[in-house]
Amino acid sequence: MLAEKKIEVELVEERYWEQDPDFMRRNPAGKVPVLRMDGRAMSESQAICEYLEETHPTPALMPGSPAERYEARRIVFWFDDKFHHEVTSKLLYERVNKKITGQGYPESRNVKSGAQKIKFHLDYMGWLLDQRRWLAGDVMTLADFTAAAHLSCLDYISDVDWNRNANVKDWYAKIKSRPAFRGLLADQVSGFPPPPHYADLDF
Repeated sequence: MLAEKKIEVELVEERYWEQDPDFMRRNPAGKVPVLRMDGRAMSESQAICEYLEETHPTPALMPGSPAERYEARRIVFWFDDKFHHEVTSKLLYERVNKKITGQGYPESRNVKSGAQKIKFHLDYMGWLLDQRRWLAGDVMTLADFTAAAHLSCLDYISDVDWNRNANVKDWYAKIKSRPAFRGLLADQVSGFPPPPHYADLDF
């Protein structure tokens, strides 16, 4: 979202699981992201996104009418709540976070659960995209960037079957092709090289 709105920031890697006292002062919840802007430290990703939308309204990433904004927020919460708990936390946490934070080996039961649940979510996305150009309607919104953020993390570890639904693959190709998204695709996690298709627009 920052790149889409052309807001320049300095990115700082935070080992949040170590609960550094300075970091905990900035965000007692002990979570990332934290954004320092306008003299304050802000936390909670969607609260940050709405703040940026209000303070930097161009280009707009929330639609115009209350009903359209509701739908965009609904999809945002779908991914940050349901998708996160059923898929992202099961696959990314088990495969990557545990190794980085030294918490042991992946729990196969969780990995299997996440791999099964993602099928439902991809099918639901395909159903939405049968009816509209973007996830929340006919214009690209914060909902699309939220969903793409989750899926890009999982695609990094090859846990997305892009052949399951052509609509979803086409939608993600549009997101990947945006200049604002290219920087994200260039990021790498130490010790976890991405698959060859990860940053490829023709995947």
